[in-house]
Amino acid sequence: MADDDRSPEEEFQELMRQLLGGAGGAGGELDAETLSRLSGMQVDPAMMQAIMRQMQSAFSSTDAEGISWDAAKTQALHIANQDGQAISSGQRADLDQAFTLATLWLSEATAISDLSAPPRTITRGAWVEQTLPIWQELAEPVATSIADALTATLSEQAPDEMQGLIQGAGRLMRTIGGSLFATQLGQVIGRLSTEVVSGGDVGIPVMPAGEAAILPQNFADFGRDLGIPDDQLALYVATRELAHARLFRHAKWLRLQVMSQVGDFARGIHIDTGALEDLASRFDPSQPEELRQALESGALIPAKSEAQELALARLEHLLATIEGWVDVVTDAATSRLPTSGAIGEAVRRRRAVGGPAEQALGSLVGLELRPRRMREAAAMWRAVTDAVGIAARDALWDYPDLMPEPGDIDDPAGLIARLQARARGEQPAPDEFDDALARLLAGEEPQDPAVAEGGGDDLDAELEDLDDDLRRDDDGPEDPRPV
Repeated sequence: MADDDRSPEEEFQELMRQLLGGAGGAGGELDAETLSRLSGMQVDPAMMQAIMRQMQSAFSSTDAEGISWDAAKTQALHIANQDGQAISSGQRADLDQAFTLATLWLSEATAISDLSAPPRTITRGAWVEQTLPIWQELAEPVATSIADALTATLSEQAPDEMQGLIQGAGRLMRTIGGSLFATQLGQVIGRLSTEVVSGGDVGIPVMPAGEAAILPQNFADFGRDLGIPDDQLALYVATRELAHARLFRHAKWLRLQVMSQVGDFARGIHIDTGALEDLASRFDPSQPEELRQALESGALIPAKSEAQELALARLEHLLATIEGWVDVVTDAATSRLPTSGAIGEAVRRRRAVGGPAEQALGSLVGLELRPRRMREAAAMWRAVTDAVGIAARDALWDYPDLMPEPGDIDDPAGLIARLQARARGEQPAPDEFDDALARLLAGEEPQDPAVAEGGGDDLDAELEDLDDDLRRDDDGPEDPRPV
């Protein structure tokens, strides 16, 4: 069949072959013959050139899942490395000295042991390299949702005679949406690298487990307008960073718990297809600023669902509990510093408000990482410390079952009473779970009145789960909760 006799579907198929096979020339440029055919198909050649350049770039760098996280890394490192990466010997020596003294002070303020790896001073680029896997894990559900929504939207808008081709190019369309999101994520993470002062600055464990680090360049920016001597500021920041890293190293379950709750929230994210369709109807690939602004502003992510609100509440409680403990331990360890109170207040305000990049990250993935009840959680930890001491307080991090609940933050009296009873060797009062387990082990049927009346479905389910657990082989992990 001669070229002139090709149908519009065959013409488009040939364009796709050029795109995927690189036949369009360097940079995705189309030859004169193809441009002429495009005009005959009533397609704007300039727009198709721009589309093909973006699609070729995305497709050439995509990974097996169709999302180019390399693009995120490239964008983030480009921003992080703009102002140079050198750490002076004086900066390194000053912060190393602060870490050394902070380690000694922390030994008096917490029973949690020291880190096995020495703390470090790192560049913004190194922070990007080490933390990007966590940001990728955090953002991947949103990127996938955007890619799926873009595929569906373009499929709905395509003519009937091209539906087969659109479906066949589904992976490529997912790549476009994922690549655009990944690029935007990289820009936000790059800007975040210019704001964070230490590894634990954003609340979640973005650094490798058991590692502590300070970014000297951002540390200098943070202290510039505080009017506090640099050596005192360095001691406070170093102490806080070490306390945060020690906690996550000691409570090995905590990292998984945080990321699991982030995942619970992220799995509920979906994209507002109506907003995306409206955007796609006027989208110009040569000028993608509107799409980028929509991504960063959160305009494509609708209001949180009820399940997401519950997941967010659980995550906020856990982050507040972590940050409150870090606050109390840091304040106790740095009590010798004349400016400790002023620095602590500055840090708390900074964590409560967040910087521009952190706010942009919240809009991009729909998740804010700022604990709302950090001060109340800190008050709870102080009350617990005063009542039972440092060792009993820190033992609460040994197992997830021992952790304070939201009600304990509101009123620590119950938590303190349980800890004091344990210190006296008294057994804690059995709860509903303990009663159900005892009945099951004794071979008894549930005696709760609600069960007899047909209202004990939840308890029946709980007993069935307990029975399954008891019948399970001993190969699985043991329940660490003391019985």
